[in-house]
Amino acid sequence: MNKKNRIKKNEDFQKIFKQGKSMANRQFVIYFLEREESELRIGLSVSKKIGNAVTRNRVKRLIRQVFLEEKERIVNNKDFIIIARKPAAEMSYDEVKSSLNHLFKKMKLYRP
Repeated sequence: MNKKNRIKKNEDFQKIFKQGKSMANRQFVIYFLEREESELRIGLSVSKKIGNAVTRNRVKRLIRQVFLEEKERIVNNKDFIIIARKPAAEMSYDEVKSSLNHLFKKMKLYRP
C-alpha cells in the first residue's frame, strides 16, 4: 500500500469519525467517508489491548494485504478507517479476509 493511500493525520481521522458512516462485526469496525479524489485511502487503528507490538503489526499487515487484493473491487472515492477488535489477534489471513469481505458486502462498497 503506497504512502499516499494511508491516512495518518489526526484531523483526517476525526473528520471520518464525525462525518462518516460505520459498520461492525465481531472482529472489525469500519468507518468510511466519501471524498472528491478518486484514490482509496485507508487508516488503521490497532489498540494495545490487542496484544504486543508484534501482534499489532501482524494484524495491520493482514488488513493491508486484504485491501491490496480487494482494491480493484472496492469503490475508489472513499476514505476508510479500520479498527481491529480483540478477536482479530488470533485470526489467520483467510479469516481476516472473509471478515472484511463480509463488512464490505454489508456496506455495499463493492463495484457493481
